[in-house]
Amino acid sequence: MRHSTIAVADEADVRIITLNRPEVMNALNRPLRLELTDALIRAGREARCVVLTGTGRAFCSGQDLADAPDGGALDFEAVLRDEYEPLLAAITDCPVPTIAAVNGAAAGAGANLALAADVVIAADSASFIQAFTRIGLMPDAGGTFWLPRQIGMARAMGAMLFADRITARQAADWGMIWEAVADDAFDAHWRARAAHLAAGPTLAYRAVKTALRSGWGRDLPGQLAHEAAGQGACGQSGDFREGVAAFLEKRAPAFRGD
Repeated sequence: MRHSTIAVADEADVRIITLNRPEVMNALNRPLRLELTDALIRAGREARCVVLTGTGRAFCSGQDLADAPDGGALDFEAVLRDEYEPLLAAITDCPVPTIAAVNGAAAGAGANLALAADVVIAADSASFIQAFTRIGLMPDAGGTFWLPRQIGMARAMGAMLFADRITARQAADWGMIWEAVADDAFDAHWRARAAHLAAGPTLAYRAVKTALRSGWGRDLPGQLAHEAAGQGACGQSGDFREGVAAFLEKRAPAFRGD
């Protein structure tokens, strides 16, 4: 697929996907959603870590309200079902680690797009806004699933009802994101984090992602059984053998993801 709304670049084993509609703060229109979904699926097959970030002063301002065909009304239910759900699945089901490098404002569906990633790293100047109620809508794009699990019901409810701006530092303190980083160190920092994951045991990372993301639906015995099965597979892997050998030989491991 040729890209008109995103930029795709590789840095070693890291695939960097950049939302590239800075004139509208990277708002999500249909071409962007489709291109992004395709790029994420490809990245899961071709890279060892995927980074999602934005061009300009915003990460993503959310749904493009000018997206309706022929100037008509936007069918939100159809768009969410047919375009957002596959996009979010491409992030959450990605077989390699995903990082949202939030360079600026992340609002509405843009905020929830970031929160779907495995790890969220934000610049200090970035912010997160559940802006939906400001225009008479309810949160979507997975926000009602992610936020109460990340920051608790009280904070999630307040964030969604008041639609207040949440700073990157506040988001990190609340447990909404992994970390907030000074603006002047942000680019180098997320690149180093991505390179670290790309060099790691991707089979084990996949097992971590699966166990955590699916664990909400299990009781403790079920989760223990899932851990045992996953650990059994990891214990038979080449990465485990390499990790043990590297530990005994006091050298850095060379993981291959098998």
